[in-house]
Amino acid sequence: MATEIRAHRRTTDRILFTLVAIGVPLIVLTGYARTYYFKTFFSTPALPSPLVHAHGLLMSGWIILFGAQTWLIETRRVKTHIQLGILGAFLAVAIVTTGTLAGMAATARGSAPPGQPPIPFLIIPLGDILVFAVLVALAIYFRKRVEIHKRLMLLTAVNLLAAAIARIPLGVIETYGPLAFFGFTDLIMLGCIAFDTIRNRRLHPAFMWGAPLIIIFQPLRLMFAGTAAWASFAELILTPFK
Repeated sequence: MATEIRAHRRTTDRILFTLVAIGVPLIVLTGYARTYYFKTFFSTPALPSPLVHAHGLLMSGWIILFGAQTWLIETRRVKTHIQLGILGAFLAVAIVTTGTLAGMAATARGSAPPGQPPIPFLIIPLGDILVFAVLVALAIYFRKRVEIHKRLMLLTAVNLLAAAIARIPLGVIETYGPLAFFGFTDLIMLGCIAFDTIRNRRLHPAFMWGAPLIIIFQPLRLMFAGTAAWASFAELILTPFK
């Protein structure tokens, strides 16, 4: 019986992680097609700085790495998976660094989506980077507890979708902004959790506290974005860019 349960869980995990490993790159590719990957064909403005390009390359590398790590586990190449995991840790540090700097540099240039004031909007990319850093750090900490580790990495991958979804030219996204792209991201994440929970007949603890971390932090950012405290903090951290 125990063997059958383990086999069922392996099959469930294989389906879920394969879907995420395929779906996340497709959504990222769709979101950034016009402004990054295929920008030549869309005649969109040039990237404002090499820093933005570096961040784009690093993030693309992370998405590819997630898919590669999923494949390595499925083919039972655990040693290679661990070795690539070390590379992933350094890649995560580079992503956090370039993402933070790129976000602040964009705000200093006055860059923000249409209808969004730059200073309040800065809390969106910086918040995404913070959530990414926390989830990756927790995943590294729990790297020897495989069931927790891989679900935290799944949350990390899905959390990255908000920025890509925000760039998909859909009317609902352009109209409702953060409410829409956060909402679509949460629906995808909750769909993954529901699939895992139904198939395994339990809500995994990693999802139980990992998902609320992502979801609750979204409205908190939106509420804090327009406060004087945030404006003062943003002006302080943007000082080196002026």
